[in-house]
This record gives sequence, C-alpha cells and structure tokens, in this order.
Amino acid sequence: QVQLVESGGGLVQAGGSLRVSCVASGSFISISTMGWYRQAPGKQRELVAEITSFSSANYADSVKGRFTISRDNAKNTVYLQMNGLKPEDTAVYYCNAKYGPMRLNYWGQGTQVTVSS
Repeated sequence: QVQLVESGGGLVQAGGSLRVSCVASGSFISISTMGWYRQAPGKQRELVAEITSFSSANYADSVKGRFTISRDNAKNTVYLQMNGLKPEDTAVYYCNAKYGPMRLNYWGQGTQVTVSS
C-alpha cells in the first residue's frame, strides 16, 4: 500500500517556475516508477514525466527542456521542477506510483498549477 501527498502547486506568471513535490508513505521500496501526470479542464489525463527507481527519466515532448523530474529515495519523495511555464501548462498535477511486480497504480489527490499570461 502506498499513500501519495503532493504539494507546491500555485499561481505563477508565464515564464516563471514552480516545483511540486510528492511524498510517498508506505512501502516505498516496492515502488518502481514514479511520475507526474496532469489533467486540464475538458482534457484527458496525460503523462508529464516519469522516473524509474534507477533514476531513468522520460518526458512528454511538450515539457522537454523545461521540466525536470527527480527522485530522493532517502526522503521517499519525487519532485517536478517546472521552468519556463506556459499558460498551456495549467492543469491539476497528479503524482503517480507504480507498486510491486504488478505495477499497481497509486495516485495522489492532485495539486493545481495555474499559469497566467
């Protein structure tokens, strides 16, 4: 079992930066990939970035070069540093963890990121 709690969202002007964090409680050692997804109003939830337990990262094309995902296993935490934010980055950002050999999906409650133009 895993519980995920996000923090760090907010309102920022275009071109600004934010860092969102996700703390996992429970059996962190059994978590393989952790990631960030986002969902804008009227749109499907989409992958933003993900990172494996070996710190291999994968990014959506729309955020490459602007966002950086990182993972601190000692703190059971995954971060998403977002630079050069654009209004189209506005969404609820959800932390995701894939747990155990079956890669069961766990989700956080989401944190709102709003980028004003």
